[in-house]
Amino acid sequence: MSDLGDFANYDPDNGEDEGTDEGAASAPETKTATGTDTEPGSKPDTEDDFEPVSVSPVGTDRGIGTISASEGLIVSEDDEDTRLRAYVTVENRSAVRIGRYLIAGYPDGERLFCRIVALEYAQEFRSDDATEIHARRAMRSEGIDEQDYKFVATLEPVAVLYSEGGDLKRRMTDRVPKPETVVRRARDSTEIKTGLKIPEEGVFLGHLAVGGEKVRTAANPPTIDYRLKDDYEAGDPLVFRHTLVAGGTGSGKTHGAKNALRQYLAEGRRYPTDDGRAVAPALVQFDPQDEYAQLHDDNPEIDADYERRLEREGIAHGGIADTKAFVPKVGDATYAASHHGAECIEFTIPFSLVFDNPWLVAGSGLNDNQYGALVGVLLPQFNRQYGEEATYEQFRTFLDDPALKEELDESGRVHEATFDAIRRRIRGFGSVFDRDARPITDLVDAFVRPGGVTTVPTYHINDSRATTTVVLALASLLVDEKLSNNPTYERIKDTPLVVGMDEAHNFLTDADSVQADRVIGKFAEAAKQGRKERLGLFLITQDPQDIADPIFKQINTTVVLNLGDEDAIAAVNIPSNLEGKVPYMEKGQMVVYSPDNSEPVELVGLPRCLTKHGR
Repeated sequence: MSDLGDFANYDPDNGEDEGTDEGAASAPETKTATGTDTEPGSKPDTEDDFEPVSVSPVGTDRGIGTISASEGLIVSEDDEDTRLRAYVTVENRSAVRIGRYLIAGYPDGERLFCRIVALEYAQEFRSDDATEIHARRAMRSEGIDEQDYKFVATLEPVAVLYSEGGDLKRRMTDRVPKPETVVRRARDSTEIKTGLKIPEEGVFLGHLAVGGEKVRTAANPPTIDYRLKDDYEAGDPLVFRHTLVAGGTGSGKTHGAKNALRQYLAEGRRYPTDDGRAVAPALVQFDPQDEYAQLHDDNPEIDADYERRLEREGIAHGGIADTKAFVPKVGDATYAASHHGAECIEFTIPFSLVFDNPWLVAGSGLNDNQYGALVGVLLPQFNRQYGEEATYEQFRTFLDDPALKEELDESGRVHEATFDAIRRRIRGFGSVFDRDARPITDLVDAFVRPGGVTTVPTYHINDSRATTTVVLALASLLVDEKLSNNPTYERIKDTPLVVGMDEAHNFLTDADSVQADRVIGKFAEAAKQGRKERLGLFLITQDPQDIADPIFKQINTTVVLNLGDEDAIAAVNIPSNLEGKVPYMEKGQMVVYSPDNSEPVELVGLPRCLTKHGR
């Protein structure tokens, strides 16, 4: 027995202590409802008994609770001053979760659309449940008496919903709901989409979710599809305002990216051009892991039933027949294509591209002085001697001429030490330029095809410098032609273009080098001009913190899957309420931050890839 007594034999319903010695106490006196004493065992006078009264309200509950003004009720322009709370009734408490969307009505028919941001238990009566007796009684009971506590949800107002001309619209929260207003779960698809500003039409990304569970409605299908604006009536299509997909290994990043990219190649998707035509977009996807050529093939896991569900929701699916893998010829590397059915076309990078992009051979560490000599003296003189079709081997021969070195040194145009440094550092590109294959400049019409997919696999290339040179040479060709007022290749200029780049942090990093400066400047300008030129960047990375800031600032839509690195999570710059969820998200869960499209939301992607995926 403890010093507080042994509670083992105490029956609170019996009213007697079974541990008391038999006969030690007599039966207690009882009183009638009027307070008159009666003898033990006698029958009380029933005429003065009170009628039993039910404490349960008559009728049927219409929501999960009501707006409470017990601690103030404030809607303010300053979020920190807003105080909006709802009392949740006992029957609804187990089903309420942080992040759920709720509706509270106004007397005139307008509705407040809000979100649960905190849940709290508070004492209903003045008592102390942090005692030994209270705890041990609770440990031995079968359940918790919820009615002893208040369960309060703190709400974040999102928008006021109102009807105009038969349409449901939204505006900023500019009025406070009345106390005791009934609060209900948001279960109407139109209410939820309007409240979150989600477009009805556009590019499908996933289904709205809270805490990893899809939001369910009373509609059929019961899920809420999330789409990105994709027409000029609602502003510029967001594809041309650039997208970033960030996620760690195993997060479903490539799976989700494939599904999103598949929507841009949907049948019937067109974008207007300056000459009045409507043209299907082309996709050029840089593919370091050789996974995107499978966009050509159907996914065998999609059966007839699943296909009908996709079609019911207007989700494009199935392989894209016009998918080609443009395979760079680099050194002795060989490419195997057994995992996809796309046509393979071998090509090489002609050295002539260096005349417009001399930084392609500056990746080996040229400083500003050396780069200036290369651009201002050596390449122009080489071009005059050998012409536009000159090769990399001819350039090496040109630099091996001792007479040229002496001439430039004596004239003061290029110091001999600078000349030697340039000659040393442009060596090593022989495996990249002018290989035994057709130059990409001869294949532009096949490389960029309206409605077609071009992938550029680099997995078979073992040299990272060669990989970087190939990717940046092709990407620069596309960007330069898009931005040019006098393009060489009208096909590139006139075709709406999505440039996808997996492992983008390897190519668009903000590093202290001549090459990085030129690359970042070029792509930042391309990102700024994307809307006008119908050029969209679709960047995929697991290290978003390594992407150069001038490019990152141009990203309008950020899709974040599971990331475990704190620096990476901080870099994606999403709202704090979503940021905390990122390390705990399961495969396929994502948050989308696209200010020009919707409120920040959580989504669940499709469980099956819309094309073939995996080897």
